[in-house]
Amino acid sequence: MNKNELVAAVAEEAGLTKVDAAKAVDAFVASVTAALKKGEEIRLIGFGTFAVSKRAATTARNPRTGATVKVPAKKQAKFKAGKTLQDALN
Repeated sequence: MNKNELVAAVAEEAGLTKVDAAKAVDAFVASVTAALKKGEEIRLIGFGTFAVSKRAATTARNPRTGATVKVPAKKQAKFKAGKTLQDALN
């Protein structure tokens, strides 16, 4: 499912126009992004948890040349599915 399909599904489910649903989806994405940038965790009971994890700096090897490459430390977004979502999938 891409963003356009998600907007259409939200519009149908909530009885909104596609324009209003697109605004809602964009607002949700912007809100989650802003909260993760601040280092906050977003918990949606039954759906899941969005969080930020920190990856340490490490070294890797270029498979083509065999040269050692330094991989810098970075933050990474993670999602853990909630119990209700897991139960719905299984």
